[in-house]
Amino acid sequence: MGQGPENCAPVGPFHAGGMLRGTLAGVSDMPAPGDRSVLLPPALQALDAAVRGISGVLDVEQVLQLIVGRVRELVAAEYAALGIVDEEAQITEFITSGISADQRRAIGDLPRGRGLLGLIIRENRSYRIAHIASHPESYGFPPNHPPMDSFLGVPVTVKGGVVGRLYLTNKQDAPEFSADDQALVETFALHAGIAIENARLHEQVQRLAVVDERDRISRDLHDSVIQSIYAVTLSLDDVPELVGEAPEEARQRVDDAIDALHGVIRDIRNFIFGLRPLLVDAGSLLDGLRALAEELRRNTTTEVEVVGEEVDGLSVEVVAELLSITREALANIARHSGAKNASIRLTMPHRMIRLEIADDGRGLDPNVAIGRGHHGLDNIRARAEALRGDLDIQSGVDAGARIIVTLPHAGSKRGASE
Repeated sequence: MGQGPENCAPVGPFHAGGMLRGTLAGVSDMPAPGDRSVLLPPALQALDAAVRGISGVLDVEQVLQLIVGRVRELVAAEYAALGIVDEEAQITEFITSGISADQRRAIGDLPRGRGLLGLIIRENRSYRIAHIASHPESYGFPPNHPPMDSFLGVPVTVKGGVVGRLYLTNKQDAPEFSADDQALVETFALHAGIAIENARLHEQVQRLAVVDERDRISRDLHDSVIQSIYAVTLSLDDVPELVGEAPEEARQRVDDAIDALHGVIRDIRNFIFGLRPLLVDAGSLLDGLRALAEELRRNTTTEVEVVGEEVDGLSVEVVAELLSITREALANIARHSGAKNASIRLTMPHRMIRLEIADDGRGLDPNVAIGRGHHGLDNIRARAEALRGDLDIQSGVDAGARIIVTLPHAGSKRGASE
């Protein structure tokens, strides 16, 4: 080969003496799919099949196993492995092909990165070795390890960083791995790095989606189900006194509470099955606001006025968010304000949707309640931002409170059209 295999320098995918240089360079000039006038050489056919086999796989564990299986077939190796290391160069995963599960168990713990495995980890370059045992870095094998002789090791990189190392042993149709074998594996390793990175990014997105969904579930439960249950408890607070003084009213309160709890159960079922509460599906935004006002009247002593004009053309998602904002604001009024009167106003100034919820209660402490950390107001703020809207909170001690949300008429949720 012109140089001893044990200290062989890296051979790139366009090795001047290998058969890949011309064939790889001509790939871009190949005919369109379906034109069989020109066929790929066998080596590139194998590379193409190996790359296709790992592309598009988004499960990390699956793509790692596919990589070692495909690369072993690509260069006719008896055994293949992919080592993943942490920031301290310790092997954290070692995926193999060609070794049975029983053999893996018999070998025992993960490799420690000594010998030739450690050499490639330290130097981050390809090594092609004719006989493992004769190499000065050879550390030997643990008990129950299958015999291995010829060796090819290649780093797997993406964006300039190493994501793993491929190790192949025992060339099956030749005494040792060739320069062309190395070129094939190095080319495959470029695609393998991209496949690993894509799978990991997909996994991260899935995890973030789970976190986002948990936040959404927390808000939805707090804004609908929990607030409805709290309203029921308010309506039952003075029932023990009413039993003796006004039994008919007490009976009616209990009946209303039972009806309200049936509604909560219905909303929970809708929530579990990914449906919007019937409050959204039954009518318009204005109808939903009236229903929320009636719920507050029924469960507290606060009088609520609903004034406004119907807003057409809103998506169910936008209606649901505006109703959730209103429910949260009314729950704050019931729980904290001591208000006798409240109002809900829905208007359309300058093609902007303006939702205003006001009360004449004790108001909010501007230094405490309006700041971050107030759970109810944080929920309102998050929902307003999700609608690309603006939130304005006007209040003062003993001056009531006014929550104003404004958004464009075409106010879809943030990111819906991006």
